[in-house]
Amino acid sequence: MYAKFLTSVAALSLTAGMASADYTLTILHTNDFHARFEPISKYDSGCSADSNAEGKCFGGSARLVTAVEAAKARTNNWILVDGGDQFQGSLFYTYYKGAAAAEMMNKMGYTAMTVGNHEFDDGPEVLKGFADSVDFPILMSNADVSGEPLLAGTINKSVVIERGGEKLGLIGLTPQDTDELASPGKNVIFTDPAQAVAAEVERMEANGINKIIVLSHSGMVVDKRVAEAVPGVDVIVGGHDNTYLSNVSDRAKGPYPTMVGGTAIVQAYAYGKFLGELNVTFNDAGEIVEAVGEPITMDASVAEDDGTKARVAELAVPLEEIRTRVVAQSGGLIDGDRAVCRVEECAMGNLVADAMLDRVAAQGIQIAFANSGGIRSSIDEGEVTMGEVMTVLPFQNTLSTFQITGQGVIDALENGVSQVEEVKGRFPQVAGMTFKWDPSVAPNEGRIVEVMVGGEAIDPAKVYGVVTNNYVRNGGDGYKMFANEAMNVYDFGPDLADVLAEYMAAQGSAMPMVEGRISKVE
Repeated sequence: MYAKFLTSVAALSLTAGMASADYTLTILHTNDFHARFEPISKYDSGCSADSNAEGKCFGGSARLVTAVEAAKARTNNWILVDGGDQFQGSLFYTYYKGAAAAEMMNKMGYTAMTVGNHEFDDGPEVLKGFADSVDFPILMSNADVSGEPLLAGTINKSVVIERGGEKLGLIGLTPQDTDELASPGKNVIFTDPAQAVAAEVERMEANGINKIIVLSHSGMVVDKRVAEAVPGVDVIVGGHDNTYLSNVSDRAKGPYPTMVGGTAIVQAYAYGKFLGELNVTFNDAGEIVEAVGEPITMDASVAEDDGTKARVAELAVPLEEIRTRVVAQSGGLIDGDRAVCRVEECAMGNLVADAMLDRVAAQGIQIAFANSGGIRSSIDEGEVTMGEVMTVLPFQNTLSTFQITGQGVIDALENGVSQVEEVKGRFPQVAGMTFKWDPSVAPNEGRIVEVMVGGEAIDPAKVYGVVTNNYVRNGGDGYKMFANEAMNVYDFGPDLADVLAEYMAAQGSAMPMVEGRISKVE
């Protein structure tokens, strides 16, 4: 295989002496959109029409349409690709499944996408319907779908397209553990990503294709491994771990692009908050001689396309039916008052934490943390609608599971009780454990005096399985230890509101009680 010139960890321009055969391509990309057709807040949750009018919202399909069209106008040679997980994350998916995503992606003119694990959340049938509705190929190289009648001949490992007089090879990747993360069924067999990509690259090179792009819903760790193992890959457009790469933001997890050998890796966070724009120049041997760009922030400076905005509003009308649908019964008032939940154990906090733990206990998870700031309402006695559940948990947070030491759990509890006097939302509601704290001790100086897990004193050196929401797991409300020390992390579980609704429905007539999970030294 030809040598690669670009070895810097940042984009390195080697434009001196470029031959006339140099070929430039603009790669526009998104990933992990998760049905965020409406604008979102800076916290990735719903954003009201008033806040949007005030310029406080991000993303939404109407902004993406404008940004994509503007980006296309800046170049005479482009592709628009997606790194997977268009499905799941809002009521638009609950109601429309993949139909709304197909409509919007067709409107923007996507070239191709890879399969994310959430594309399998409702089995092969929904993915099949989506694939039949889009005007572009859906790719997945590291899965054998030949035994699944709904997907055989529908999902391809790769595709060769022509742009600007040159042939480009596009290859798809999905998480190897998708069978554990979603519901693909027993007929889809997932395989090693590097080996799958290598096989496609070898086949393409044998046919004279020397510009190869992988669309990978596999996370940065896997993407780097693939880049190292398969030097024939020129660009990897990533997804799955919501990595923000940038050359200008101090919040970025690396440069845009991140170089591994001669391979340029890009990703654009999630939820339509950014549109990735990478400009790549190849020489006639297919080697990258320049790779530069930056994700474009979909903030108020990007105007919303009027037609798309109106269409999203039209699609939203039936969602009101979901909000009024009765999903459970309450045996009495379930108290979620912030004045209570942010300073002590509360019934709603116990209910939410119990629902989280129940959903993942079979995975070896022992402890649940729910930040009280994420609990926004009480529920009255009687019928419970989905709208009420979403009022309690309005932020579209997802379940996050991980492992951390007992000391990390203790440190998290110290953070949780560090601002009780200010009635802050970091106060933890818990399940699977109890703790006692001493308000007479200064914050973060040893307020936590006792922690019990499964009836035994916590062991600081032992590793425990924990579930929380993605906001807390990523360091929200001061839980930096979860962001920095967590192991075996998965941030993209089901929506927390759905988890709570399903748990309450299974309880019959829910009536959680305050039962001494949290106590303090008097």
